[in-house]
Amino acid sequence: MILYHGSNVDIQNISLSACRPYKDFGRGFYLTDIPEQAERMAERVARIYGGEPVLNIYEIDDSFLDSSSLRIKNFGEETTEDWARFVMNNRNRGFENYSDPLCNFDSKYDIVIGPVADDNMAMLFRQYEEEVIDFDTLLKGMIYKKTSSQYSFHTPAAISLLRKISHE
Repeated sequence: MILYHGSNVDIQNISLSACRPYKDFGRGFYLTDIPEQAERMAERVARIYGGEPVLNIYEIDDSFLDSSSLRIKNFGEETTEDWARFVMNNRNRGFENYSDPLCNFDSKYDIVIGPVADDNMAMLFRQYEEEVIDFDTLLKGMIYKKTSSQYSFHTPAAISLLRKISHE
């Protein structure tokens, strides 16, 4: 399987400590199997932080999903209630229940796979947290949102499976 990471640098070595916290699936290295999505991210990162867009291209053996030595959380391609709670918990700076299986602050999952929460979903999450809308309204709002794919790698064991093949 080929995975893509959009950036403003050619990444030679992946450093989990350089990854930002409070992302959809927690602190981790995020990739997608959709090159256009990674290209858009590279353009966004370059626009915000400067530099030129860079598409980092990695390969991972397709059998990684069957690994018994990795803890993998796969939400599939659709937004679900569990996915929404997982994303909200990981983005919430005040969340403290690390034992909750619907969070990854403690990197309990080596790899997490699922849809991306876009800016419109982030607005829905804020409205829910501020009790402007209820959870059913949040879920209904997410059904109509266009989603895309992300693979997040959270531990050295997971990162070690990625092999850099090129950059553009």
